[in-house]
Amino acid sequence: MAGGEANHGWLIRTGRDADGPALIALIQACWSAYPGLSMDIDREMPELHTLATYYANQGGVLWVAESNAKVAGMIAVRPTDKSTGEICRVYVDPSLHGSGLGHALLDQAERHVITAGADRLVLWSDTRFDRAHRFYEKRSYVRHGPVRVLNDISHSLEFAYAKPVDGVALLDIAAASSAEARLADILIACVENGASVSFLPPMSREKARAFWHRAANDVGAGKRVLLAACRDGAMVRTGMLALATQENQPHRAEIQKVLVHPSARRGGIARQIMQGLDQAAAAVGRRLLTLDTRAGDGGEALYRAEGWHEAGRIPGYALDADGAAHDTLFFWKRSDEDDGGKGSALEPQGRQRLL
Repeated sequence: MAGGEANHGWLIRTGRDADGPALIALIQACWSAYPGLSMDIDREMPELHTLATYYANQGGVLWVAESNAKVAGMIAVRPTDKSTGEICRVYVDPSLHGSGLGHALLDQAERHVITAGADRLVLWSDTRFDRAHRFYEKRSYVRHGPVRVLNDISHSLEFAYAKPVDGVALLDIAAASSAEARLADILIACVENGASVSFLPPMSREKARAFWHRAANDVGAGKRVLLAACRDGAMVRTGMLALATQENQPHRAEIQKVLVHPSARRGGIARQIMQGLDQAAAAVGRRLLTLDTRAGDGGEALYRAEGWHEAGRIPGYALDADGAAHDTLFFWKRSDEDDGGKGSALEPQGRQRLL
């Protein structure tokens, strides 16, 4: 975007080294809202003087947003390997927070690295930047890996965030906690769309967040395995295993809350989640899987196609929003059954787990 593109009162263009003073002032304005942050440009961040060249030398790109002829935002990207793109230095003038400029900048950066072939996106964020964390989590990034210590004059600690572009990921406790908001979006959308998943509409955000908060706690306690799937960089699908804790059932797990956002149905992503849950169950030694679903729902056909066996039907087991009773079907499957050559639904080892 050499010439730039106008949008909603701002212009996003490729950055230039001459933008250095304005970019430094922008970062200082953003940092001023957080105590304990100090800037020593020449000792710790000399690259800010020629930031466009700095990223170009790494195979990356810098973009700058202008509003009323003034620098109002910035973002950069660079590859960290052949399949991973790093989002860097996301800053928006505090007066434009909530305007959509941050989303526009991130859209630009993500399009660039995805077009370049990245299948995974990563970024780092200071542990003090709570507002930024909520923004990244809304965009389906989740926490992973250890906290990074920078040993700078601000005593900075940074969280790592990541997401697959397309694929299924296992979430640990940190990732599950940071995914709560996006998972709540998926659950609310499914409930409002009539899915039979234990809740009735209207479902409040507080109730949905509380459900996923409990689920994250169970992940941390080793009681659940949680998977999420992204399409085009957006988290749209989830499913989990409830690990049986009874001493005579260490070989069993129950598949629960297999959800897909209504806007992303079809296209095979539900199958990916089911296959991923099969593999995750086998990895933790759960050989017998069970689940239940409302008779006649789309899930019934999916489970049958994936080799699940019907165990029985209970008439009128659950009510819908209008009070009508519906039958529920119960299914079982062995996780070590032949997958028919479908292969792995999870990304290769070391990339499927956002830790």
